[in-house]
Amino acid sequence: MKLSVRLVALAAVIATAACAPQTSGDSSSGKDEKTGTLRVWLFREVNNAPKEKAVESVVAGFEKAHDGTEVTVEYIPVETRAERIKAAFNDPKSAPDLVEYGNTDTAGYVKDGGLADITEEFGAWDEAKDTDPTARQSVTVDGRIYGAPYFVGVRALYYRTDVFGELGLEPPASQAELISTARQIRAAKPDLYGIAVGGAYTYGAMPFLWAHGGELATGKGGSYASAIDTPAARKGIEAYTSLFGDDNCPAAKCAGMGGNDTVTAFASGKAAMAIGGDFSHAAIEAGTVKGKYAVVPLPGVKPGSIAPAFAGGNNLGVLKSTSHRTLAVDLMRRLASKKAQGELFDAMGFLPTFSDVRQQVAAKEPFLKPFVETLAADTEFVPASPAWAQIDASLVLPTMFQEVVSGRKDVDAAAEDASKKMNEAFGSVG
Repeated sequence: MKLSVRLVALAAVIATAACAPQTSGDSSSGKDEKTGTLRVWLFREVNNAPKEKAVESVVAGFEKAHDGTEVTVEYIPVETRAERIKAAFNDPKSAPDLVEYGNTDTAGYVKDGGLADITEEFGAWDEAKDTDPTARQSVTVDGRIYGAPYFVGVRALYYRTDVFGELGLEPPASQAELISTARQIRAAKPDLYGIAVGGAYTYGAMPFLWAHGGELATGKGGSYASAIDTPAARKGIEAYTSLFGDDNCPAAKCAGMGGNDTVTAFASGKAAMAIGGDFSHAAIEAGTVKGKYAVVPLPGVKPGSIAPAFAGGNNLGVLKSTSHRTLAVDLMRRLASKKAQGELFDAMGFLPTFSDVRQQVAAKEPFLKPFVETLAADTEFVPASPAWAQIDASLVLPTMFQEVVSGRKDVDAAAEDASKKMNEAFGSVG
């Protein structure tokens, strides 16, 4: 699997994509109780039942192995995770022992004292040696390990084979074709979005920016400057925001949509195309479009090219404030084990973080091909700065997109304002 040099370089100092709480000092409880109740927070997916079933199997085995223990699992909305995790870091009494978090959260959560250093425990875990190097780097900060990779993921283009067949269309091979195809579908079938897009779908929008040669920011080593207002980035913003309107996805309905909303629209038959991840597969299979869709890599600017995708994924981390450290680490390793990741893949389509397990599932599941091709083509990442927490939590990019699609600002003005906000955030962290 080929990953961009940028990703490999950045992953070791991965930035946050959720709100980084302002904490300081040692938040460790100083306790390591071997019985009691463990609280776990996991992310709620579009179709969460299969994930719950896979997790329940692991929890049952854990409780059986540890007499006097009980696990309570709460599934929290991804969209409000920033506030929830911020509150947990600031109030250890209400905090979980184990939490799922985005792979862009690591450095910020470590900086703010929220995650426990589990370097020794990770090193003693037999399965850890098979963890994909990039996934391993996503839990590493300054050479120390603060969690276990849970799954990796990238996005591609889902499209309705029945709609395309009826209209005599081929999957778009460039972004220009994607835009024109979406409008053609909308014109022929006004009850459908040509492609479901969201003003709050940051990671669905970024490939447009990157495909046009744009960047979110430039710099390294904690010193960054926004690049969102460069000519190349503005071309990408213009391309993405051109998909909002009555000729595709009306701004009044789509400006506020996030990634889950666009996947839901596609799964329910309201859109002919959507940008979704390998992790969206289970939800779409559970929808009305089952058996009537296919997936191809999201096209780039040049015909036949693949747009750079955000290299996503989630990790599991033990909170520094836990009073059940040993138990929490054991549960983390069980949830992130090869067996559990294989079951999670079967349930949700989430790509395993173990190289050998990923090869096994890819060999037996053809639907993974476009996602593997996307990973091999190129991937990008967010700036490796704790400032990304502020930028993401403050909705700087969604606000920019929404200002454009609502007509309140043109691309130049919206990008300039977003750039100023980003630079203020970068400057605030030194």
